[in-house]
Amino acid sequence: MTRPTVCEKRAAFRELHRAGCFLLPNPWDAGGARLLEQLGYRALATTSSGYAWSQAQADGQLSRDDTLAHLRYMAAVSDLPINADFKSGFGRTPEEVFESVSLAVDTGVAGLSVEDSTGDPARPVRDKAEAVERLQAARAAIDALGGDTLLVARAENHFLGRDDLDDTVERLLAFSQAGADCLYAPGLKTREEIQTVVAAVAPKPVNVLIGWASELTVEALAELGVRRISVGGALARVAWGGFIDAARTMIEQGRFDGFRDAPTGAQLDERLRADGLR
Repeated sequence: MTRPTVCEKRAAFRELHRAGCFLLPNPWDAGGARLLEQLGYRALATTSSGYAWSQAQADGQLSRDDTLAHLRYMAAVSDLPINADFKSGFGRTPEEVFESVSLAVDTGVAGLSVEDSTGDPARPVRDKAEAVERLQAARAAIDALGGDTLLVARAENHFLGRDDLDDTVERLLAFSQAGADCLYAPGLKTREEIQTVVAAVAPKPVNVLIGWASELTVEALAELGVRRISVGGALARVAWGGFIDAARTMIEQGRFDGFRDAPTGAQLDERLRADGLR
């Protein structure tokens, strides 16, 4: 079977954003990507935290080169479109963001997100004007390479503990005007917050992060007008949780109860042998 080209994956990804609501889970390796593809998901997103943890690092510690290598790998192993978690653009200046985003587009991802966080606890969120300038640089880089890679703009207020919805909406509107194709404010939790953001940036699509046990369902989020739902590092945390619990039970109790609900090796072999990892 012929594999889809990068252009075809990007076109399919854009089409998913035109109507309806879809799930965008976040694997961190080839096996996870392939299993999600087999389960019927239509697109995937990378997770900076999930991949960092697999490399014994904290989220935010991976270098640009490490991140680009991971993006290229994930785009190559899956037939599904990949949306890249590209942190704040890997650049101190707009010119450096332009360069970094150009390199990210070259990896073959179908979309990438740029956030307005700084990584500095003393000033966690960039000034709006600075964030807009950096997003404009990302837009220019994508357009210079054909313009078919989806640009996602993230306003990090709520994710970083700054519950200022008015400022978040102002930022998202400014990001939309700067050329973002999809808007994203991780950390929104209530129906009212989500409805406010969806209405404010319409008709642009909105991504909502569900990284915790939530009473909101896919159906409920779709009714609120959400176009796509990602889970960030949640799947990685679930995997680490099972690993830690099983390992702790062995060392502390001398028991192997943590293996009880795990799939067998034969079951995993069957799933991953079906198409073969590329």
